[in-house]
Amino acid sequence: MSLGQQHPGTGGAPGTVTTAVPARLDRLPWSRWHWMVVIGLGTVWILDGLEVTVVGNIAGRLSESGSGLPISSAQVTGIAAALYVAGACAGALFFGWLTDRFGRKKLFLVTLAVYLAATALTAVSFSTWWFFVFRFFTGFGIGGEYAAINSAIDELIPSKFRGRVDLIINGSFWLGAIGGSLLSIVALDTDLFAKNVGWRLTFALGVVLGLVILLVRRNVPESPRWLFIHGRGEEAEALVTEVEDKVRAEHGDESLPPPAGEITIHQRKSIGFGEIARTVFRSYPRRTTLGLALFIGQAFLYNAITFGFGAILTTFYDVPTGSTGYYFAIIAAGNFIGPLLLGKLFDTVGRRIMISSTYLLSGVLLFATAWLFDRGSLTATTLTACWSVVLFFASAGASSAYLTVSEIFPMETRAMAIAFFYAVGTAAGGISGPLLFADLTKSGKVADTVLAFQIGAGLMCLAGLVAVAFAVRAEGKSLEDVARPLSAVSPPG
Repeated sequence: MSLGQQHPGTGGAPGTVTTAVPARLDRLPWSRWHWMVVIGLGTVWILDGLEVTVVGNIAGRLSESGSGLPISSAQVTGIAAALYVAGACAGALFFGWLTDRFGRKKLFLVTLAVYLAATALTAVSFSTWWFFVFRFFTGFGIGGEYAAINSAIDELIPSKFRGRVDLIINGSFWLGAIGGSLLSIVALDTDLFAKNVGWRLTFALGVVLGLVILLVRRNVPESPRWLFIHGRGEEAEALVTEVEDKVRAEHGDESLPPPAGEITIHQRKSIGFGEIARTVFRSYPRRTTLGLALFIGQAFLYNAITFGFGAILTTFYDVPTGSTGYYFAIIAAGNFIGPLLLGKLFDTVGRRIMISSTYLLSGVLLFATAWLFDRGSLTATTLTACWSVVLFFASAGASSAYLTVSEIFPMETRAMAIAFFYAVGTAAGGISGPLLFADLTKSGKVADTVLAFQIGAGLMCLAGLVAVAFAVRAEGKSLEDVARPLSAVSPPG
C-alpha cells in the first residue's frame, strides 16, 4: 500500500498512514547514490579531524613570540580545547533538538555554515579572547554536525551496510587528523611562512574544504523516514521512488526484491523533551547505560590523552615541536585503518562481540603501554607504535558508539539521543579530560602520565564489560525493528 493511504487496521484515523519506505530503503543494493550520500555527509569528519589535530600541533607555535597571539601552549591545549569541546556539546544538544523537529537536511546545511564562519574568524584571530570565542563556535557547528549527520546517514543507508558505513565515516575523522598533522609540519616551517601566517593558513584551508563539501551536500535529500513521520508522506514516497529508479538504471530491475514489510504510523509534527527523556531513561534504561559507558570511555581516551600526544613527545622524548606531526600522522593512520578493516565485522560477526572486544582489547593494550612507559622501555618511535596498535581497536570501538546510539532508540528521538550521549560523554571526558590531563602530561613526571594512560584504559575496559551485558544485536536489522518508532500504531512488518 502506498504512503498516504489509510490502513484498514487503523480504523481510518486521520494522520495515520501505512508505508513500506523503510523496507524499500533497506533492500537497496549499494549504488552511486549511496556514494553521494557518504561523500556529502561523511566527509565532514575529515574537517573535524583537521581542526582538532591542527590546533594540538600548532600549540607550541602559537605560544611563541611573533605568532600574533598573546597565548600560552597550555591555554591552547587546555582552555581552547575545553571550549571547543564545550561548544560541541552545546551545539549537539541545540542542533539535535532542531534536527528532530525541522529535518535532517536543513540542519546539516546550517551546521556546516556555522562551522565555516567560525573557522574563518578563527583564522583572523588578533587576541586571545577572540581565539577562544571562535574555537567555541567552531565546536558548536561540529557538535551539531554529529547529531544531524549520523541520524541522516543511518536513515539513508541500507541495513546490511549500516554498521560498516557508519564506522568508516566516523573513522574518517582520522584522515583529517593525518592531513592536519602533515599540514602543521608545512605551516610551522618558518622558511615557508612567517610565524604569524602559517597557522592562519591551516584554518583557511578548513574553510576551503568545507565549501567544497557544502557543494556536494546540497544534493543530499531529506531523510524519507523523517518525512513520512512528519506528515510529508507523498514527498517520502516520491523520493524513494526516485532513488529506486536510479538503482534500477545502474543495477537492473532484478536488483530490487520485494520490500520486506510495512509499518503503520500516526504522523506528528514534533516531540517534546519530556517524551524524549521518558523514552530514553524509562523505556530503555539498559540501552541508556550502554550509550553512556561507550561515550564516556572513548571520550576520555581521545580527548583527555590522545590529543595530548604531542606534549608527551616533546616533554619526555625531546621531539621538536615542528616534528610531532610526523608521529601523530602515524597513530592517526592506525585510527583510520581500524574502522576500515574491522567495520564489516560489525555487520557480520555482530555488534555485541565487536563492540565489547574492541573496547576491551584497546583498554588492555593501553594498560600494557602504560606499564612499558613506566619502566622506561619506550622511545618516541616505540611509544607511537604502541599507540597505533591501541588505537586500531579503540577507533573502531569509538566509532561504534555513534552507530550504537543512533540505531537503538526510536526514530523520533534519534538526533536528540545522539546529541545527548555525545554531549554527556564528551563533557565528562572532553572538557574535564584536557583540563586534568594537560597538567599530568606537562608535569614531566612519568608517574603522572602513566596515571593518565591507566584512567583511559580503565574506562575503556569498563565500557567493554557494559557492552558484553547490554549491547543490542542490531546487525542487518531495520532501524524500526531495532527500536519501534514512538509513532507506530502497529508493530513493524
